[in-house]
Amino acid sequence: MNKFLIVGIGNIGKEYLETRHNVGFEALDSICEEFKTSFETKKLGDIAKINYKGKSLVFLKPSTYVNLSGKSVRYWMNKEKIIRKNLLIITDDLNLDFGVIRIKEKGSDRGHNGLKNINELLQTNKYNRLRFGIGRDFLKDKQSDYVLSQWSQKEKSELIDYKPLFNQIVRSYVIEGIGPTMNKFNKKWKQLMELTALRWTHPPF
Repeated sequence: MNKFLIVGIGNIGKEYLETRHNVGFEALDSICEEFKTSFETKKLGDIAKINYKGKSLVFLKPSTYVNLSGKSVRYWMNKEKIIRKNLLIITDDLNLDFGVIRIKEKGSDRGHNGLKNINELLQTNKYNRLRFGIGRDFLKDKQSDYVLSQWSQKEKSELIDYKPLFNQIVRSYVIEGIGPTMNKFNKKWKQLMELTALRWTHPPF
């Protein structure tokens, strides 16, 4: 059975709930809720597993904190024998406006310490990633405070509409592959998100 590792980047602990840096955790929580599965605490992270249309999906929320995400990713790739092309990282991105979605097969860390650590430990930047824009609405030298602060009320309400879209993207990636998924969502994410919010209560799995 073809196996995939879907990783949401974030920090563990109640003090980090609903913070911008934890959008990867929120995305995985939403996806696993739709699949009616739950996480169990394991070595270096919380893990959930499902089978979907002949594919085995392993969801990982690293417990290493953002800056050491690569340690958890590398461990679970090796343990589950998952090849790099079947790895998807979901993370925040300061360099994108809030709500902008970008899916890529490779790229730099763009100043994100979690991606930097993954690049270092996997010894490559050629792996799939879904970047969610959180914007740069902070004063000079306040970047750390910004990413570790909670969403504004406006952002929090808008984020609800994105959660079904995360589900669609992961499902498309697993079944159709990264190329078709990029083509489908990178240019049309906004229209698809609006349609999702209007027409879907729960995505059809």
